[in-house]
Amino acid sequence: MNVVITPAMLGQVVVSGILAGALYAMVALGLALIFGVMRVINIAHGPLLMLGAYTTFFLYQALGLNPYHSVPITMLVLFALGALLQRTLVFRVVDAPELSSLLLTFGISIALVNLAQLAFTSNLRAIEYATGSYTLGPLAFSKSRLIAFAVAAALTGLAFLFLQRTRLGKAIRATSQSREVAMVCGVDVRRIHLITFGVAAALAGAGGALVSVIVAIQPEMGQIWTFKSFLVIVLGGAGNYPGALLGGVLLGLVEQIASLFLTTQLSEAVAYILLVVILLVRPTGLLGGRQT
Repeated sequence: MNVVITPAMLGQVVVSGILAGALYAMVALGLALIFGVMRVINIAHGPLLMLGAYTTFFLYQALGLNPYHSVPITMLVLFALGALLQRTLVFRVVDAPELSSLLLTFGISIALVNLAQLAFTSNLRAIEYATGSYTLGPLAFSKSRLIAFAVAAALTGLAFLFLQRTRLGKAIRATSQSREVAMVCGVDVRRIHLITFGVAAALAGAGGALVSVIVAIQPEMGQIWTFKSFLVIVLGGAGNYPGALLGGVLLGLVEQIASLFLTTQLSEAVAYILLVVILLVRPTGLLGGRQT
């Protein structure tokens, strides 16, 4: 049976794609920061998002804290965890071949997922908050996704302002551009690596807090976010921070448009096909490689 595509349907798809894309971009920005500054491939990025979701869930369940008000707390908790991981494990592979960082963070990822399964079980958890949607003409805006879009866009904007305007942000950009020159200029590169990994984990934690209101929470939920974050930075360009924003919005639009024209099984494969196409056609990404 043929489905008639109306302008209202296309408009809804574009809206949904942009709302999802902002969240993808914010989460992927942390991954881009780690790779741009430390040249570390962080497979554990998705599991950190998962821990952020559980942190928000338990704050909501135990204290009745509004899940959106818990975002700063979740970010602080994940910043501390990210700094701990960098200080104890990740720093050992900063100057090693990229395969070493991939294997180490893959091991960290497995450990985090298994520890979460032991601590929280594999039962699905959910936060029922901000349900329903707003309507504007023929378009519907999911409340949880609209709030997630606003928070993610604000945090992404603040992250860019931090990198562009603050002394610490400029030190991070300088380290990303040339570690040796940054050291000559008096930048404490070890401290920058610690802060960068912490900030990236905090962004993942914020993503988990926002996602926890949208989908069910379980220990393996972070794996798909690791893949999507890698796809976003491949689309925008590895280490290219503005590219993460473009890649996130583009991925959100592609996913939503695919779900409109294709079956569920085929639409899920579109992201993988897109990754292969970009790697074949433009391996440096749409905006090129690293930029500071």
